[in-house]
Amino acid sequence: MDHSSFKAEVPPDVDQPPKLRLYHYMFVLTEILAKNLESLGIFEEHKLIRLIVDGLPACRDSKLFIKDLHFDEVPVRIYLPREPSASKRRGVIFFHGGCGIFGSIRSYDRICRSIASKSDSVVVSVGYRLSPEHKHPTQTLDCLTATLHFLKAAENYGVDLHRVIICGDSVGGTFATSICQELVSRRDTPKIRAQVLIYPFLQALNFNLPSYQQNAFIPFLSRERTVHFILKYLQKDCSLKEAILAGSHVPESATLKYRKWINPDLIPETFKLGYKPPLPTSFLPHVYEETKELFKTRISPLLAEDAVVCCLPDTCIITCEHDVLRDDGLLYKKRLEDNKVKVSWHHVKEGFHCTLGFFGYGIFSFPSSRKVVNHIVAFLKSY
Repeated sequence: MDHSSFKAEVPPDVDQPPKLRLYHYMFVLTEILAKNLESLGIFEEHKLIRLIVDGLPACRDSKLFIKDLHFDEVPVRIYLPREPSASKRRGVIFFHGGCGIFGSIRSYDRICRSIASKSDSVVVSVGYRLSPEHKHPTQTLDCLTATLHFLKAAENYGVDLHRVIICGDSVGGTFATSICQELVSRRDTPKIRAQVLIYPFLQALNFNLPSYQQNAFIPFLSRERTVHFILKYLQKDCSLKEAILAGSHVPESATLKYRKWINPDLIPETFKLGYKPPLPTSFLPHVYEETKELFKTRISPLLAEDAVVCCLPDTCIITCEHDVLRDDGLLYKKRLEDNKVKVSWHHVKEGFHCTLGFFGYGIFSFPSSRKVVNHIVAFLKSY
């Protein structure tokens, strides 16, 4: 990693710019240290970053029963409000973010505690296995396994089977909506009542949408880092990064097929300030062959057919202005609405990708972190 890694654009209207810039430098230094330790054979790069991402353990919570369990061998942490309830509660299944490589039950503990307490819900946080130790689609399958187990056992935890909501942020949002898509055709499980998608990753075809251009060098999840982490998650050669950023992995037939769903023309003008259509690029068949998984709905849920999308549950989408993934959320919002699915959309203008991960750390947190949690809680309370 060279000095260009320190390059970051911190917009003046983002949440607390000096703090964000400081955290960016700390993260880059951690990345550099991790890479150096890996090159010396001391420590694998992703393991050091995991330690940082996991954060500090939270204090005891007197309002909740918190228990670590396994749902069909998948680790989960369940949060049950201590206060007796006159009726069955809603259940929330939460999938954490972290590119499928980082993140854990512990790193999202403060978030899940707050959601459980403030919305009076039973929350199940899923500790799916991570890449590269466990290959894709292990992560999605673990999330699906935990979801199916909870749907069968929900009543044991005082949960109303007709009020189960799936929630996830970033790649957790990918898992959340891809599982909702897979459950559409199943008749042996209760229907999911709603899904909450917090700045979700939803497509791997176009990395030149307005949000990718506008936020190309934003801290934590730059345009380049997004593709780097996708390739790391899928255990592919990271030298393919430039070709994928340029769109050389997409055959013309796919461009024509999916432009009705993935197209900057579908994004409201207010979000397209400064957008420049990318120059035409040559299709590289070998890159496509290497990365075919990117066209599967488990990686790119935005590519699901209308027959599936129209059956999805009510949806809450939370986007942040300073986030490369903003337009994924906007495009999915349009698809859902076009298919008559009820959508609640909340846009955090000063927010950035990863803001949720800072929730619950007092002065070290961001106002936008709290805003995101408040939007989640308000949506849950309406179901």
